[in-house]
Amino acid sequence: MYLRHPSGYSTVYAHLDSFTPEIDAYVKNNQYGSRSYAVTLYPPAGRFTFKRGDVIGYSGNTGSSTGPHLHFEVRKTDGEKPVNPLQFGFGIEDNLKPLIERLAVYPGSRSTLINGSRTRQIFQTFGSNGNFRLNPGEIKISGTAGFGISARDLMNNTSNRFGINSIEVFIDSIPWFNCDLSEFSFSETKYINAHIDYEALISRNMYIHRTFVLPNNRLSMYKNYMDNGFFDFNTGKTHQVRIVVRDGSGNSSVLSFSVVAGDEKGSVSSPPVANSLPRDSENADITVMPFDRVNVFSRDGVTVRIPADALYDTLLFTFSSTRVNGSFFSPVYRIHNRFTPIHKAATLSIMVDSVPPSGASKLLIAAIDDNGRLAYAGGQYSNGKITADISRFGDYTVAADTVPPVISANGLSQDADMSLLEEIRIRITDNLSGIKSYSGLIDGKWALFEYDLKNNLIFYRFDPERITQGTKHTLHLTVTDNRDNTSTLVRDFFW
Repeated sequence: MYLRHPSGYSTVYAHLDSFTPEIDAYVKNNQYGSRSYAVTLYPPAGRFTFKRGDVIGYSGNTGSSTGPHLHFEVRKTDGEKPVNPLQFGFGIEDNLKPLIERLAVYPGSRSTLINGSRTRQIFQTFGSNGNFRLNPGEIKISGTAGFGISARDLMNNTSNRFGINSIEVFIDSIPWFNCDLSEFSFSETKYINAHIDYEALISRNMYIHRTFVLPNNRLSMYKNYMDNGFFDFNTGKTHQVRIVVRDGSGNSSVLSFSVVAGDEKGSVSSPPVANSLPRDSENADITVMPFDRVNVFSRDGVTVRIPADALYDTLLFTFSSTRVNGSFFSPVYRIHNRFTPIHKAATLSIMVDSVPPSGASKLLIAAIDDNGRLAYAGGQYSNGKITADISRFGDYTVAADTVPPVISANGLSQDADMSLLEEIRIRITDNLSGIKSYSGLIDGKWALFEYDLKNNLIFYRFDPERITQGTKHTLHLTVTDNRDNTSTLVRDFFW
């Protein structure tokens, strides 16, 4: 629910179980009118009004949660920009300073050395009460480099960890980088993948804020930065670096360290202090892809088309293929790697080895994770190949889905007496392509089944305004997956 306030702000209440009776009735009438559980409604101005203290809904358990909760946001109505809710005086005690957990150092060129290594290095920090350092307290850098930090905020009376509000970098007391995270635009959301170290997040579950700006990072939260946040350490001097982190309540923490700079000959040399992540497969083909133009790669029955500005920086694109035993209809293709994000979908076309007896309509492109599990990536078959838009790099192959969804009656046996129950709950699952649609009829009339995707459940709340109590009814449920395999469940019950 979006609630517009006369102050120019809107508040958002999500993951609710239900609304007030008046709003519930309004929503339900529209759901029945459109014969769809999912609806987006814009009530006329003044149709529903509330004042402070009024109940507008009840918390639910949808989303990534383990219990009832409220997903709450404050946004600027004009432009729908989310802002930090803590600035509105909710009276939450917070005098704890943020934790700065790690420092990352990134080479800005191929010739850069960081403690003797040409790859990103990650350092653990030490300290407390807002003062953090490295051990040892200096880093040796030759060439251009940028920094990143992993930081979390704390609050009183809770063990939760929160996001930070701003980051500033000072090199020799000169302001070098400034990032204000107190608000952002939804149109810029995906650029967060360029702000963070996406590779560290996927591989190590580390959330690292970069304090430099990639060429195609268009976030508007960066303020007053020098040289895109990079610094040329080919000076032969020692530099003092301070990184200041603030939370939404104004509490601040500082990470201080020294950089011993090399000279133009790259004289710095010492063993790396942390293992860097692998970037590209040693046996893969490598193609240079500039970020600001359309890139097309074709090899071994595969074509990848990457739109202009889909990449955040010029990419050394890698490709390899493997023929595996199994029920696939093509080799497994490694399209670069899953550690590099893309801003726009790339188009992937794969030549098919053969068509299954069930027909080409059952073919699909599947992503394969590190554990060999398949995930549906879509695809349309034409002229011997299947094409899909993919939102991430990784391993892909062609598979077929010929298995219909599974409908588990969940205790709803034939002629079951449901008169003492409030709802019908049925579990629906699919083995590969996923649920595309479901439709439930009770006594031949469309019935509103809500979909709890997290738990693979659909449920119908008995509604005496739409079905008659104290009599026998017939449920007819149809579930279809994304390759048009269909299952049906028919049950008579008493309610």
